[in-house]
Amino acid sequence: MQIRGERAATACGLVAILLWSTAAGLIRSVSEIFGPLGGAALIYTLGAIMLVAFLGKPRLRSTPRIYLILGTALFVAYEVCLSLALGFASNRNQAIELGVVNYLWPCLTVLLAIVMNGQKARWIIVPGTALALFGILWVVSGDGLSLPGIIANVQSNPLSYSLALGCGITFALYCNVTRKYAGGQNLVALFFVITACVLWLKLGLSSEVLPAFTLHGSLQLIAAGVAMAGGYALWNIGILRGNLTLLATASYSAPVLSSAFAALWLGASLAAQFWQGAVMVTVGSLICWQATRER
Repeated sequence: MQIRGERAATACGLVAILLWSTAAGLIRSVSEIFGPLGGAALIYTLGAIMLVAFLGKPRLRSTPRIYLILGTALFVAYEVCLSLALGFASNRNQAIELGVVNYLWPCLTVLLAIVMNGQKARWIIVPGTALALFGILWVVSGDGLSLPGIIANVQSNPLSYSLALGCGITFALYCNVTRKYAGGQNLVALFFVITACVLWLKLGLSSEVLPAFTLHGSLQLIAAGVAMAGGYALWNIGILRGNLTLLATASYSAPVLSSAFAALWLGASLAAQFWQGAVMVTVGSLICWQATRER
């Protein structure tokens, strides 16, 4: 597929953001049908097939070995953490909360870029980081800002909250490792294949059993696979040939868009405090990004 022109490539990037914004809700609904491990394994298997068909086989010989190792490990860790955090959430509302915790990664990406890649930043990165972190606490607290409330919420499902926090850290590391070592190579198809293999292995070692396929479940599975694979494929076109400034700015709307879609798709009712926290995370991350831009 050949995309020519900046406008068309930018449009691909914007569609990718919309597709990614549907992923959290779709992953949760698929996990409810096929199980946390089985659903995730099926999604990434279907996504891997789509990406290989769309992007072709990755060029491993021209890829730096350090990126092949670190990039693969971090990407697979992120995708496994994300799918299982949403799948093992106690309920649908908690799954949406965990999706917002995952979106701590844009802010952490900027902070790690300063340490790992020598990125210069202005002083506004401090209030930006503080606002994003406060937004996460505001979401997790549930009712006002209460330390006991935050602790009780996390203790209700420490596995999922730990996995969601791991998402933010691993994807921020992945972004910076990719920028530093990838050498322009796109290995996302390979990453999806390995992620699927890891999830099938975990499923085989667990007591979880895949249920029979139904039309309803299969359609949701296809939708989730398209959202994940299509998002990565189109984003790659956008960042290579599109308007990076516009795409970077638009990408920070993802926490709110993702939460809105998940709430509608899953039929969840979210309190005003949740939306306030999601907006704080978005604005805080956007400030962090703005702090790194040249005047």
